[in-house]
Amino acid sequence: MDHSAHGFVPAYLLARLAQSGRFTKAADAARQTLLAGRPQFRARINLSIDENGDLVAELGDAPNRTISDANNSETLPGIVVRSEDDPPVDDATANEAFDGLGATFEMLLSAFRRNSLDGLGGGLDATVHYGVDYDNAFWDGERMVFGDGDGEVFRGFTGSLTVIGHELAHGVIQHTANLEYQGQPGALNESIADVLGALTEQYTLGQTADDASWLIGAEIFTDEVEGVALRSMLEPGTAYDDDELGKDPQPAHMSDFVRTTEDNGGVHINSGIPNRAFALTARAIGGNAWERAGTVWYRALTGGLSSTASFQNFADATVAAAEAEYGGEVTAAVRDAWQTVGVLDAERARRSG
Repeated sequence: MDHSAHGFVPAYLLARLAQSGRFTKAADAARQTLLAGRPQFRARINLSIDENGDLVAELGDAPNRTISDANNSETLPGIVVRSEDDPPVDDATANEAFDGLGATFEMLLSAFRRNSLDGLGGGLDATVHYGVDYDNAFWDGERMVFGDGDGEVFRGFTGSLTVIGHELAHGVIQHTANLEYQGQPGALNESIADVLGALTEQYTLGQTADDASWLIGAEIFTDEVEGVALRSMLEPGTAYDDDELGKDPQPAHMSDFVRTTEDNGGVHINSGIPNRAFALTARAIGGNAWERAGTVWYRALTGGLSSTASFQNFADATVAAAEAEYGGEVTAAVRDAWQTVGVLDAERARRSG
C-alpha cells in the first residue's frame, strides 16, 4: 500500500520540506517519508520558480534500479552490488548497466510519458557478469542480463546503449502488445526493440534523425571483426561482412523477406524491413526521432495492436496513429516509408489513412 496516498501531511508539503536547508534532519526524514511504503516505485523532487518568483517543488517519476552480479555463474539474480541511491562502484560494468537503465528510463519518460517498462514505475533490474565468456545480453521477462563477451569477437554488452535500450524495450512490449515471438509478429517485436534502443541512444546523445548512425550494437564487436555493428536500421544487410561471421543477412525490402524455420522464423533477420521503415520515417520528418516518429510507433504499439500483428497490420496502425496525432506531412512520411520497404503498396497506403 502506498502510505503517502492517505497521509495526514500532504505530499506537496513533504516535498517542500525535503528541500529545507534549515531543518536538515526533517528534510532527510521528509525524503524518507515520501519514499516509504513504495518498494516498487520512486519519486524525485523537481524544483522550479513560478511567475511570482516563488519556489515550486513537485514530485516526479524516478527510476528504481538494482544491479546484481552473477559472478560468472548462470544463476540469477546474483548478488546485489548497486542500488538506486548508491554511488558508483569499482566495477565499470555494473556502473554502465546502471547508467544504461537510467538512460532508457529517461527516454521513455520524456518521449512517451511512460513511467518505467510497465508504465507504473516498476523497478529496473539487471544482472552483470552472467556466465563465462557469455556472448549475449537478454531480457528474461523480469530483468536485463549481460554477458561479458568472449573478448575476441564480442566485447562486454553494457557499453552499448542501443543494446540496453533494446533489451529493456522487450519489457515494454511485454507489457503492451505482447507480440508473439515468431514469424512477422516476432520480427516486429525485435524491430520495435531496436527502435526504442536507437531512440535511447539518440535521446541521450541529443542526436537528430539526420545525425544518428542508426546502428544497433555498434560497440559490441572487437576490432578483429569486419563490421560496424550488429544491425543497421537505415541500411539493413550492411552492418558486417566478415570471413568468420558471414554477411549481415537482414533484408531491406519485402521482396527479400527470408522464410526460414530458424531464429523463430527469422525474427532477428526480417526485422530489418520495419527497422528501415522507421529510420526512413524519422529522417523524412526530421528533427528528433523520439518526438513525432517515435510517438507514432509508440501509439501504434500501445493502441490495441494484436499480439499476432503482421507487418501490414503494424504499418496500418502507424499510418492511423500518424493521422490521429499529426496528419499531413507526418502521415505522408509514414506511408512513404512503408511503401519504400514494400509492406504497403500505394493503393493500400491511401486506404489505410
